Amino acid sequence: MLSPRGILREIHRDDEAFRLFCSIAAKGESQGGWENGRIAALVSDPELAPKIARHGADEDKHGRIFNAMLRRRGLDPVDVPPETDYCMLLERQGFGLAHDRLRRGEPMTEVDIVEYLVHSRVTEQRAAEDMRMLRRYLGDEPDIGKGIRMICDDEENHLAYCHEELLRLSARGCVTDIGHALRRTARAEIKVNRDVSLAVMAHMGQLLGWSRGRRLALKVGIHAAYAYDRLWGTRRMVDLRPPKRVNAMGPRPTEPRTV
Repeated sequence: MLSPRGILREIHRDDEAFRLFCSIAAKGESQGGWENGRIAALVSDPELAPKIARHGADEDKHGRIFNAMLRRRGLDPVDVPPETDYCMLLERQGFGLAHDRLRRGEPMTEVDIVEYLVHSRVTEQRAAEDMRMLRRYLGDEPDIGKGIRMICDDEENHLAYCHEELLRLSARGCVTDIGHALRRTARAEIKVNRDVSLAVMAHMGQLLGWSRGRRLALKVGIHAAYAYDRLWGTRRMVDLRPPKRVNAMGPRPTEPRTV
């Protein structure tokens, strides 16, 4: 089947395809954990820094969850093909804060913070949408469903706090043109997402023995999704609105002590 449900279930059933899928996901999440951890250490804003640190801790946790999914099947991670590395491909195009910049340990300026939040707003939109799809089609699977549901909930929190913090900066009269930065980042992201989707499906097609016709049909579908994003779908990545989850990345409530 060419439906998302059919493709995801086929990947889930096949050890090698599932191995590649989880390896790609784990690498991206772990990389996001490192980036957010470094940024949190360099941000002086006492309200924002703990939220970024929590974001990084969540991403690290997600990487561990995907690796745990592999271990339950007796599988080891595989090397991630560079053409499927979403985060690094965006960085090479100049989006987000470069790893060299983060390693130097320079304090974050307001411009840096805006760039970080804009990048996060756009990429967390994609992450939230992808995890909603995984939850819809694989969220009831006994071996991976719990982890998927947990990650999905975290991604909704991440997206909510990006909206909240960018709105806070806008209300403060931030000089940076946040709207322009969002549109520029969204245009780049949808191209990278298209390229990564084509690369991932090409690898999956080889592992799962898909016919030439099926591979072609999937390519057409990916290009059609890109065209939709380019013409109409970008708006969902650039709009800012007060989130339903208020202070989603604030301090976690403490558990009441039992006497």
